[in-house]
Amino acid sequence: MLAKEHIDDLLQRNGNVVSSDGNKIGSIGQVYADDNNGQPTWVTAKTGLFGTSESFVPLEGARIEGSDVVVPYTKEQVKDAPRVDVDGHLEPTEEERLYSHYNLAGGNQTYTDAAAAQDADYRDAGQPDTGRGTVGRDTSGPTTDDAMTRSEERLNVGTEKQATGRVRLRKYVTTENVTQTVPVQREEVRIEREPITDTNRGSALSGKDISEEEHEVILHEERPVVEKETVPVERVRLGTETVTDEVTVNEEVRKEHIETDGDNKRR
Repeated sequence: MLAKEHIDDLLQRNGNVVSSDGNKIGSIGQVYADDNNGQPTWVTAKTGLFGTSESFVPLEGARIEGSDVVVPYTKEQVKDAPRVDVDGHLEPTEEERLYSHYNLAGGNQTYTDAAAAQDADYRDAGQPDTGRGTVGRDTSGPTTDDAMTRSEERLNVGTEKQATGRVRLRKYVTTENVTQTVPVQREEVRIEREPITDTNRGSALSGKDISEEEHEVILHEERPVVEKETVPVERVRLGTETVTDEVTVNEEVRKEHIETDGDNKRR
């Protein structure tokens, strides 16, 4: 049988309500205790889409396995239970409807949210809430201390070097016409006549008096002769230089915000 000391464990371990055949009915929502003796009597199972609905389940015959509560009812029976507002207090008429659904014998007791009742007991006793270790309880997971930690994401922007392209030197051959003027020389025939004088008379009378003769001269001329030679003209290589640009980084970061929610009439 579940006792009062089990209440905090049930709420802090964030466990589930499980049927006797091992099916998960829903996560543990609240534990309601008898107003007369403080014994845990009802637990709510969060069912429906995103756990938006809570169904009351009797703790009679239930047992604890790890962080879960195993109840002697099926998932369908719990989901078909009468709808009762989870407002922190269970009235006798609501109790009777639930007992009838689960085929249990009930009385005219009233039941209160056990966690809220324990907080009220500490306040009524004049003791500070910090005497329990924390003010209130953590409804989202295991209780740690009396404060929430607010965190936010921050950008740490650095740089990394990566290859963005490849450049090659490639040599290829083209053909172009080169025009150059070169002076050339040639020989032309010129007839030279000279009178007979004492100087050349002997040469003139050395042959026959009358005869037919031939005399020839070989003419020469220059023609352009073209030769090609390969000469180096320059050296070409690839180099790199570093330039600096500015890049604007735009990224979303998440920040946590903390606000109060609920009735805060008592200061």
